[in-house]
Amino acid sequence: MLRIHFTGVDLARVRMAARPDALWETILSFHRLRDRRDARLFGEWRTETRSRLNGETRLLGALIPGRGYFPDFLTPVEGQYGWDVGLDALRGIRPERMRRELALLGTGAGLGAAFGMPSGVSDGADTLVPRRLREFMDGGTKYLPRLLAELRGYHRAAVEPYWTHIQAQIEAERAARGRDLLDGGADELLASLPPTLRWRAPVLECDYPVDRDVRLRGRGLLLQPSFFCRRTAVTLQDPELPPVLVYPAAAQLASTTPGGEVTRPVEEHRQRTLGKLVGHTRSVVLRAIGDGATTSELARRAGVSLASASQHACVMREAGLVTTLRRGNAVLHTVTPLGAALLKGGAVAS
Repeated sequence: MLRIHFTGVDLARVRMAARPDALWETILSFHRLRDRRDARLFGEWRTETRSRLNGETRLLGALIPGRGYFPDFLTPVEGQYGWDVGLDALRGIRPERMRRELALLGTGAGLGAAFGMPSGVSDGADTLVPRRLREFMDGGTKYLPRLLAELRGYHRAAVEPYWTHIQAQIEAERAARGRDLLDGGADELLASLPPTLRWRAPVLECDYPVDRDVRLRGRGLLLQPSFFCRRTAVTLQDPELPPVLVYPAAAQLASTTPGGEVTRPVEEHRQRTLGKLVGHTRSVVLRAIGDGATTSELARRAGVSLASASQHACVMREAGLVTTLRRGNAVLHTVTPLGAALLKGGAVAS
């Protein structure tokens, strides 16, 4: 069991991630790709992803075992700000930290620390992992370009085609947890997390392969919902890094197709339907607002002129699809519940 210990200051510093973390989703999806479980949810995704994978992933396979510890440097905290920002942070990893974490993985110490397994445990394809890790460690940061290339290629095949759906799931999770926070504060937020996480103030208990205590010491906790995280939550091994808890988004199962598959084809159908209803450009603009955008940001995301973005936002505001608030010299556009329901192809919650 994982126990996360809070102080009063930590409760005041609990926060929800603003968006899905592309690096966490990419790394965790690599686990899902090799895991045969949850076929109803991930079966079609696995088939489609494997059909698109035509690049090298052996280095990823060495760094991300089928179970257990993988290096913390693969999921830098900067990843919460976007894919490119996360890759830049990974590119700038300090050589000594990289060697330390690779040594932890290569000796099996990290595996044992995370999952209670003896040092050197290996099975199947993982037999060759120590040799590949040794090459990486001996080569130092010169192997980083190859790692980044593999990450990009895998991300394009496995995560990028489904990103709209992943974003929708995390937004739904954020909305649900945000309502809990508004209704009952951080205490209610922590109590509302999925059943594998149990809030027994001042400790958050999580189902976990081994016994471990994490003390926040006034640093707070970033809650990062994830589409590809399954069953148990995940946290960083190094207790000195900024605390983060990655947990399964509760919304993911509620929004699959009747057969349980990831709903990218359904999402594409909704986009075509929305385009017929409000016009292609306006549907693009509405989607581009996301979790909020100024007029300049909206124009850039949608690929239209500033004047066009302003005009489209005005029309949608009059139709009740968008709300506009002034913030200093700029205005912030956000999607209303009616607009969100239109985007998702459902009814407005009463």
